[in-house]
Amino acid sequence: MGCVVWPVTLVGAIVGGLHAQGPESPPPPPGRLVDLGGYRLHLYCTGKGKKTVVLAPGGGDFSFDWYLVQSKVSSFARVCSYDRAGSAWSDPGPEPRTQKQEAYELRLALHRAHEHGPYILVGHSIAGLVIRFFAGLYPGETAAIVFVDALSPDGTLGYYGKLTHMREAARDRAVPEPQTMKSGPPKLLSEEDRKKAHSSRKITPPYNHLPENIQQLQLWAWSQPPRAAPGEDYLPEEMKELYRQSIATPHVLGDRPVISIIGMAPAGKAPPGISSEQWEALHEHNIALKHQFADLSTNSKVVEDTSAGHSVQLDDPDTVVSAIRDVLHAVGEHC
Repeated sequence: MGCVVWPVTLVGAIVGGLHAQGPESPPPPPGRLVDLGGYRLHLYCTGKGKKTVVLAPGGGDFSFDWYLVQSKVSSFARVCSYDRAGSAWSDPGPEPRTQKQEAYELRLALHRAHEHGPYILVGHSIAGLVIRFFAGLYPGETAAIVFVDALSPDGTLGYYGKLTHMREAARDRAVPEPQTMKSGPPKLLSEEDRKKAHSSRKITPPYNHLPENIQQLQLWAWSQPPRAAPGEDYLPEEMKELYRQSIATPHVLGDRPVISIIGMAPAGKAPPGISSEQWEALHEHNIALKHQFADLSTNSKVVEDTSAGHSVQLDDPDTVVSAIRDVLHAVGEHC
């Protein structure tokens, strides 16, 4: 009942189009550009099923970074990946670009594309915050959650050049409610400013696990300069809000099936200014925080993946696919 995601003919056409049109022209999107009210979000859905699995990308990632997972899940379930506003094929969206805003836009895109909930939410890295906001804002549309080495609201990040315990950096201000293009239009960059912001990257691990044709899409997406100026940042405030929720409400996700996958591979080389001992200690602390996701639900488990680093969906996609299959079974969607 599934269909193969990213078929060779489709990807070949996309990459062929990329070369034929030149570096300034984008390849055609494989999915739909869903109108959210003056801007469009790219949503790519494959497979069949009563409930839809939603794959939320980590920071700086794209819909096709789920290729290895989506190609397998689509054989037994309906599954959608997307590009957040301003990323890859998606248009710049309203400001500020909060995790709450992304959750709102994701739900709106799913509704307008007639994708059926309640949804199985799968979030990598910072998208763990997005799907937690989604579950809080739309509890009736959240069936289960899979965290893929997701960021804890109590976590420490490299933030403006230094390691920061994020919730302690929050200011005394409320996170804005989701905006529209009328209430919070983005400030589009001029072509000159876009050229100044241009950068290039090469394929390095773990993206080398992707097929060559998907790597070409990766290089194209990385090469695109931002189309809008960055707005005000509310990440510390959002992390503090989610942290307070989890402290105030035991099992905030009720009895929904929750699986937290943790990439257990060594942390790698420490960034400049951080000793290897500090970096390793932070890595171990973050692992402990990810274990705490088990407290979000009375129906949860933690999976330690020793063969994967932070990008479990690239290093070991089968573990993510297995977790998705498990939560589908738990909500009665047998496959």
